[in-house]
Amino acid sequence: MNTLENISPLDGRYASSVKELSVYFSEMALIRYRLKIEIEYLIALGNEKEIRDIPGFSKIEKIRLRKIYENFDSSNAEKVKKIESTTNHDVKAVEYYIQGKVKKALHPWIHFALTSEDVNNLSYSLMWQDGLKNVYLPVLQNINKELKKLAQIYKNASMLALTHGQPATPTTFGKELAVFCNRLNRQINQIKIHELLGKFGGATGTWSAHMAAYPKVDWLRFGEQFIKKLGLKPNLITTQIEPHDSLAESFHQIVRVNSILTNLCRDMWLYISRGLLGQKKVAGEVGSSTMPHKINPIQFENAEGNLGIANSLLNYLAIKLPVSRMQRDLTDSTTLRNHGVALGHSYLALQNILKGLSRITINKGQMSAELENHWEVLSEAVQTILRKAGKPDAYERLKEMTRGQSIDSKSITEFVLGLKISDEDKQMLLSLTPESYIGLAPKLVELV
Repeated sequence: MNTLENISPLDGRYASSVKELSVYFSEMALIRYRLKIEIEYLIALGNEKEIRDIPGFSKIEKIRLRKIYENFDSSNAEKVKKIESTTNHDVKAVEYYIQGKVKKALHPWIHFALTSEDVNNLSYSLMWQDGLKNVYLPVLQNINKELKKLAQIYKNASMLALTHGQPATPTTFGKELAVFCNRLNRQINQIKIHELLGKFGGATGTWSAHMAAYPKVDWLRFGEQFIKKLGLKPNLITTQIEPHDSLAESFHQIVRVNSILTNLCRDMWLYISRGLLGQKKVAGEVGSSTMPHKINPIQFENAEGNLGIANSLLNYLAIKLPVSRMQRDLTDSTTLRNHGVALGHSYLALQNILKGLSRITINKGQMSAELENHWEVLSEAVQTILRKAGKPDAYERLKEMTRGQSIDSKSITEFVLGLKISDEDKQMLLSLTPESYIGLAPKLVELV
């Protein structure tokens, strides 16, 4: 389909940027994951010794069966969709498609004693898990590596800090990037260790049909082993649906990452606006249709917008999916189809952040100029030394001198010279400049 005709910008304007996710979240991908569950279940039934009505599969037969989903392509997907046009049921269409691929004796065992949700919950969890691991997480880790590299490069690059938008104790650009790196480290670790749950207990989670057919089979053991083999954690106590709590937890992990990255994008935008950061020129690129001089921070702006869209979707998914009427309703079905869209906007944002970070340069002159214009930031150090010397009115004296007033090096020097403090402390204060008053900022970078 011509991407210019698509409604979603992920499938239109940004299609080339998110194409890697199609393997995990497209309609064809969902069908392929459903096929995998059905085929692997069929093989597992054949391996169950207590079920003698279905013969075990040879190694060659298992390879042949697995090729049904391993070699699944768009032409095969069209065949499934054609079946669905008659059944008006997507999972049943998958069952009938498999019937057309295997001998008739196996037809009764395809989707044996299952409900559609047994197939769907496992499929969606695997889609999300694989998409995170194979596409999203590597790019997120690349961002963190880039932040760490830039933090090291600029760990000594002093700059004026702003709290409440007002001049505050100086920091370094590298240390500020290290803050984001440290925050992301924690979230990345949580994403890596998080376990998604899966259920396989039939129409209302009671294994009733299974037990009616084969009461001697240890179906709980069977279900545990089957779900674990797929790479998920078994949830044996459910209704018809797996309650989606573990998916909601994973969605919220991405929400937290997106919130951290939104913070990063806004800070980078402001640093560029203040002139502390520059952006490398790209040949042929235009920043404005009328103002030739412009180099806009479009990567950080694009990322911020997409992070917002992603979080809106992820937050809704996280609060909607765990809520289902009685033993189930179908509201989760159409809702869950959008989890790939949410990750798509998140992934698009990651790519733009990487591009934005690759273009930045620091404006050392502007950083120094800002610091030189705000000697009042040293008042913190002066009043702290006065406290050390036991002066009860230390804060008030510096407040009277500096609050809302323009202070320069001369006025600070004169004030310090008139203080009754030790020579050692006086010399230390006289040696301070806004540019050197950065405490342990460079050492903090080494901690990430």
